[in-house]
Order: sequence, then structure tokens, then C-alpha cells
Amino acid sequence: MENTKLRRRVLATATATVAVGALALAGLTGVASAGPADSAAPAVSADSLSPGLLAAMERDLGLDENEARTRIAGEYRAAAVAAGLEKSLGASYAGARVSGDKADLTVSTTDASAAALITKAGARAEVVGHSLDRLEAAKDALDKAARSKAPKNVPVWYVDVESNRVVVNATDIRAGEAFAKAAGVSGGLITVARTTEQPRALADIRGGDAYYMGGGGRCSVGFSVTRGTQNGFVTAGHCGRVGTTTTGVNQQAQGSFQGSTFPGRDYAWVATNANWVPKPLVNGYGRGDVTVAGSTPSVVGASVCRSGSTTGWHCGTIQQLNTSVTYPEGTISGVTRTSVCAEPGDSGGAYISGSQAQGVTSGGSGNCSSGGTTYFQPLLPALQAYGLTLVTSGGGQPTPTNTPTEQPGGTWAAGTSYAIGSTVTYGGSTYRCLQAHTAQPGWTPDVVPALWQRV
Repeated sequence: MENTKLRRRVLATATATVAVGALALAGLTGVASAGPADSAAPAVSADSLSPGLLAAMERDLGLDENEARTRIAGEYRAAAVAAGLEKSLGASYAGARVSGDKADLTVSTTDASAAALITKAGARAEVVGHSLDRLEAAKDALDKAARSKAPKNVPVWYVDVESNRVVVNATDIRAGEAFAKAAGVSGGLITVARTTEQPRALADIRGGDAYYMGGGGRCSVGFSVTRGTQNGFVTAGHCGRVGTTTTGVNQQAQGSFQGSTFPGRDYAWVATNANWVPKPLVNGYGRGDVTVAGSTPSVVGASVCRSGSTTGWHCGTIQQLNTSVTYPEGTISGVTRTSVCAEPGDSGGAYISGSQAQGVTSGGSGNCSSGGTTYFQPLLPALQAYGLTLVTSGGGQPTPTNTPTEQPGGTWAAGTSYAIGSTVTYGGSTYRCLQAHTAQPGWTPDVVPALWQRV
């Protein structure tokens, strides 16, 4: 399954480089932990989080500055522990989520004998009936049915790791049940719930910074990226098609869409001219810009904030991953459902947890006066689709490739966490690590000079 393979590849990158001070537990391959579940979360540097982000978290989540830092640190650690446990639990893994201001981690499994492994890693174990693979297979079947014919009166469906079910939100219960039946999904895996949501793509929008499409309309810059020597940014796919020209927030010529996917997914990238310099920043709207340090995905329950030109900074929590949404234009799969509000004019803008880029605004329902639900397109699939590199405060992150690279001998190994100054051998040469990271297939020392220096 495409979504399952991508999720596992993404989670495999969450490491102790973001879970500050996490230690590998003896005997638990790939699992990182800071100790028992009641241990204090590692501190987040006062300089690593923007004042604007902290102020928005105080307003929307009721957290003071210290509580916000503690929560984000706990969420970073939880993401690393969850990634390691997914690898260790294998087919019995049933998802992970955090809760509370200390980001207490719960990991679900279908194997009761694995509970001790989860507890030892510092998480709460929950034994459930369905593995995440099984639930995502059911959701994939719904996605396939929707690609053939978009369901009427069924705007949203997703895997809910807390209830261990696939939830189908429908404005008409019978329509939701008929959709599940037509997709051939067992009723034992599905919960059909009534909803009043009417999601739509937030068309005329900004995000971090505004840009304008040549044919009319306004959207938002998501995150700065590069592709080789070409600079640009990611944004929402519904904002433009390949060839659509753009002007920037200053109304000057900017660039054009090089790739765009919508519906199905909702991502695109714009190549900019030489007058535009990519920065690892998200517009903080008068509260200080937010620095982008990486792109480690957060888990269900984690805090997340959004920058949008219409409504500025707003925060909430991640409710579900891998959600499917039906807009009037068609069904979008693989988006993340959040409690963050948004309004027209916010589309394409940046979602960020702490300093970790999460994705770009796709669409939603409600508004920022009465509250709402918003969906973002995760960033990593967009980077992988177009071969892009996220611009970060560390200089840039290579985009994981989909095909493992054969190792020509040496001590370098994919899946290993390397600290700055570590040395490895590869292909008969010795390399020194320049940037802390977890090695991935395709990131061999000879092809990623941002990470390795030949010595």
C-alpha cells in the first residue's frame, strides 16, 4: 500500500536528533526514549521557538511559554519513540498518539505480549483489535472507490487510531454506509458518523506570504525549497496548474508552477526567478518569524500552528493522519485533519510544529470566529514527488529517495543516527558528519555534501 510504505519511510526518519537527550534502550532496535514515561521532557532551547508561535499557542491552547516549550519537547521525543516502536512492533503496530500538556505517548498494538516492549520505551501500551496496516487497507479501499466516483454526502474519512476504526463522516448516514459497502469494506472496521462539515479548497489565499496567480486569485507560500540550483516554494496544488505564472507579495514577477497535483493530492511547487532568495522562515505576522529547522512529522494529538495571510497565526492539535476529504472538485487523500481554524485567503500556507515543518493548508470548514476544522497536505510527499529539498536553518535537508542504494562497502549504514563529527567509511573513502541526521537509503556520503565532508 502506498500510504503504508510512505508512513513507514517517514516515521523511520524521526530520531533522537529532535528528541533531545533521548537514549537508545538496550535490546529495542530502533527505539529511542528519554526514560520512564513520567520523566521530565527534554528542554527546548529558548532560542529555538519563535515568540509568535509561543504567543499563538498561549492564545489557542492556553499554554504559557514554559508549558509550550515543555509540550513541544515532549512531542519531539514522542515522535522519535513512536518511529522506533513502529519498526520494532512490525505488523502488530496499531498507531500512536499523544495527549495532555506533557505529550504523554500511547502506542497501540494487536499483540498483548508486546505491551512490555512499549512500556519499556516510555509509552503507555494499548492492546486493540486491528493493526494500522489493516485499517489503512480499509481506507485505501474507500480511496479507490472515491477515485472511480466521488461519494455524495460523504465529505471526510480517516483512520482514527484512538478508536481503532476507520471513521466515515457523512451528512447522511445511509450515504456513508452505502459508500463503505460499495468499497467492500467490512462493517467491523468502519464507524459512520454524522457531520455538518462542508469542506472546500480555500481558493483565494495567502499563507506565510501572499502570491498571486497570473490568471487571477491569491494563495500562500508554504515552505522554501530548492531543486538542484533552482529556488522555489511548495504550496497547495489547487492554487495553480503547471505553467501558471505568479507574482509575489510585492506584486513583482516571481515565477511559475513547475508541478501541481489536485485532486487526489493537494501539492505543487513554484520555481522562482533570481530575484527571490529562499529563507528557512515562516511569516510570524508581527510576532517574529518562525525558523524552520526540519520536517519531522508529529503524531496524533500533537500541537500544530498555521500561518495564514487572512487570519495570521492560529494553533490547535493534529486530530488524524492520512485523512481523505471530498471537495467539490474531487477527493483528496493523505491529508492531515486538525483543529486549527482557517479562512479563505489562508490556503497553501505553512503548518509547523515547534520548528518542524508539517505541511501546507489545503482546505477546511468553519472559520476563526466560531472555530473550524482544517486539513493540511503533508510536506514530505510533496518533496518526494518533485525531488525537492526543504530549506532549513541547518542548510537544507535532502529529500529521501524511494529506492534503496546498494552500499559499496564501508561502515556507513542506512537507519543509523549520526552526530556532528562522526566519521564513516564508504566506497573506500572516509567522511565526517556535518549535520546530525538519521541516514536513509539514497543519502550516501558521496552524494549529500550537506551532510558529509570527505576527509
